[in-house]
Amino acid sequence: MGCGHLRERGAGTLVAAAAGDALGAPFEGGLPPPGWADLAGGGPRDLEPGEWTDDTALTLAVAEVAATGIDLRRDEALDRIGDRFLDWYRAGAPGIGATTRRALSRARSGADLRRAAVALPRRASRSASNGALMRTAPVALAHLGDDPAMAEAAVGVARLTHPDELAAESCVIWCIAIDRAIREDRIDGAWDALEQLPIGARRRWGRWLAETRERPARSFRPNGHTVACLQAALAAALQTPGSRLAASLRAAVEIGDDTDTVACVAGALLGARWGRSEIPTPWRDRLHDRWGHTADDLERLAFAIVDRRSGCDGGGRGFTC
Repeated sequence: MGCGHLRERGAGTLVAAAAGDALGAPFEGGLPPPGWADLAGGGPRDLEPGEWTDDTALTLAVAEVAATGIDLRRDEALDRIGDRFLDWYRAGAPGIGATTRRALSRARSGADLRRAAVALPRRASRSASNGALMRTAPVALAHLGDDPAMAEAAVGVARLTHPDELAAESCVIWCIAIDRAIREDRIDGAWDALEQLPIGARRRWGRWLAETRERPARSFRPNGHTVACLQAALAAALQTPGSRLAASLRAAVEIGDDTDTVACVAGALLGARWGRSEIPTPWRDRLHDRWGHTADDLERLAFAIVDRRSGCDGGGRGFTC
């Protein structure tokens, strides 16, 4: 597998996630109307056309740390990610989720965030919300080809804000699914992740994954919970005829409810499978946030992460594809 392939798929992962986020954001909390327009803007957050939300903002924060080449399992890496989360929180954090807000509001630094998240009440169902899943894609890029390391890193990054086991497990599954999409051209790699989960979790996740083939994609709502969000995103990818990127992303939005997050999660997997060349140019060109970041920044970070991981930058960290 060449460097060009990895760069194409890595950039596709991050940019398609942002595209899904921006596509779904205008309809968050409901259903898109018939004949809805791509990247329409507006909605409950009064976004500009092509503006992404907190889903991509937090993905960007993880990617910035991963692009330095640090092992995301290390405490230092988790502290750096936490610091970036807090920078974003203090800058206004538009659209921040309740679970993420509870964690960030208790922390003064990235190191403090790791301690604060553990203290969140595990009994609250919202601690298993989809806010960790939506930002997990860069973890897959940083640990391509190494399932155990990827799983450990996914759990660590998830637990910065989401202590519930289901949140961490969903991130493990999605990272390995992204890995298989990049390295093996498969959209169904989620099943490969089961062996990386605790033994007690494998049966329930096997059942939940099976439902993504058996139930209509639109049945997975409400989808603010991490399990339902993963199911909705995977069902949109598996059940769309041809499973191509644009059609599947629109299908993810049309499931309804947490439209931006479901489509962001789906976009990461679809971009990993089909690459950035499958992202419609008008979508890519309009993506941005209120701080001036664009798709170019996401691509640059993706290139840096996969180059360091694969050894394409000459750094000698190559792996066997």
